[in-house]
Amino acid sequence: MKLLRVGNIGSEKPALIDNENKYRDLSSIITDLNPDTLNFETLEKIKAINVSKLPVLDSNLRIGACVSKPSKFIGIGLNFKDHAEEQNLPIPKEPIIFSKFTSCITGPNDPIIVPKGSNHTDWEVELGFVIGKKAINVNIDRALDYVLGFFLVNDVSERNYQKNRGLTWDKGKGFDTFGPIGPYIITKDELPDFQKLNMFLDVNGKRMQTGNTEQMIFDIKNLVSYMSSCMSLHPGDICCTGTPPGVGENMKPPYFLKGGEEVVLGIDKLGQQKHKVVPFKDWFKISMIELIIALGAGLISFLSPCVLPLIPGYISY
Repeated sequence: MKLLRVGNIGSEKPALIDNENKYRDLSSIITDLNPDTLNFETLEKIKAINVSKLPVLDSNLRIGACVSKPSKFIGIGLNFKDHAEEQNLPIPKEPIIFSKFTSCITGPNDPIIVPKGSNHTDWEVELGFVIGKKAINVNIDRALDYVLGFFLVNDVSERNYQKNRGLTWDKGKGFDTFGPIGPYIITKDELPDFQKLNMFLDVNGKRMQTGNTEQMIFDIKNLVSYMSSCMSLHPGDICCTGTPPGVGENMKPPYFLKGGEEVVLGIDKLGQQKHKVVPFKDWFKISMIELIIALGAGLISFLSPCVLPLIPGYISY
């Protein structure tokens, strides 16, 4: 089952992709793909319906983030052997855990905004997963029972804030737009080879990252078990699991996103993302113009009932 959210920001509808690649509207069954609905009971409810009877949504609609308002967005650092070797760093003995602030989450084709003053914005293609039931101190051999499905993630990172502006990685990982997820969740039963998936990332058409999830130091079941020993995991919680070699900071010379680039990434069976990178100053200008237009439209709407009747020849219907 492939689950996604489609529509404008703030008004996305839950949907599934049927066997003909049509988007079927699930809003008559669930309100959203969020912590209240991302569970195994919901999957059973959807399996029991006749999907062909569901309304078809326009496939040209914007695709939103595949999970709405998770309580946690957890990241795993330095979790690919070849990525550690690329940096001449020792293999971690335990998973490196950090948080991505949930306000960073965006859709799979939304723009990436370079933070104000940033000269070190970087990319990371990653496999993500979503939890389907509450997990506390879960044994490794039962850990996969708690995983609902998988999706594509770009763990966008600001390296200077991550490594040079204090002792934690979080502030370099959580800027707005630094967490594109999707396009869709594929349920675990339809992706048995999740530890053998090819992954890639291109910048302006040039291949930067190539890897495979078999290179993970700590695989999915180990990560779920370990994280559940540090915190309770809840339905809808999401995790990105590390990246292969080819990030910008490790190039010679280092290469970082400034604005104007196109970033395309994908993982086998999980679709692709495509982002335009926008410098903060341009994004600020666009946002201000949109705000002025919105305020102007609101002002016109407010004044119309008062002003229009004064115009000669105006007739109210």
